[in-house]
Amino acid sequence: MARLLLIEDDPAIRATLLRALRERGHAVAASPAAMAGLRTALAEKPDLIVLDLGLPDLDGRELLRMLRAVSRVPVIIATARDEEVEMVRLLDAGADDYVVKPFTAAQLDARIRAVLRRGPTAAETSSLVTVGGLRIDPGARSVSLDGDPVELTPREFDLLHHLALRAGQVVTKRELLTEVWQVPYGSTDKTVDVHLSWLRRKLGETAQAPRYLHTVRGVGIKLSEPSA
Repeated sequence: MARLLLIEDDPAIRATLLRALRERGHAVAASPAAMAGLRTALAEKPDLIVLDLGLPDLDGRELLRMLRAVSRVPVIIATARDEEVEMVRLLDAGADDYVVKPFTAAQLDARIRAVLRRGPTAAETSSLVTVGGLRIDPGARSVSLDGDPVELTPREFDLLHHLALRAGQVVTKRELLTEVWQVPYGSTDKTVDVHLSWLRRKLGETAQAPRYLHTVRGVGIKLSEPSA
């Protein structure tokens, strides 16, 4: 059983999901508005939040950014907006997954279970990772490059950390979608490509002149220490 918070302004959808998720064994609290949902999230510390975007007092994207400033609670976006650019922006802002309306309670429950299955490992919670001048501290969720701090979004940090733990190995985009985004179905390689492009820029490199992130054409991505 998971403790869930549903932030959804539509009363019919809210009532349907509350009933269905509770029938599946979850303890579910609900809020019809963004700021009330934020207060509930901070007070009750749920295991996962299901967040609608079209809220009456604040757009769900802004609420997601506010949540990410204070919490690492997993967030699944429930939205009628199905444009890929919008999905990439939401994932980059810190969403862990998304479902596009209309969806069934069974589909949402499957997404919830998939996100929650990803528990922290010892390496993710305590071990410092160093590759060349890159220094990644998973406990503090901080990154430095050659001694200078690098500001990353939550998704960029997760992506870099996953690759750094496998330094020298080629990691497929499908693995990244499954392990970092926890989205085994319905996403595309473009999501990974966009985040890699942003990550490269923050590391001071490009796909044409890589230092750490190397594309292995037709296979995947390899993070490795720069050659002398």
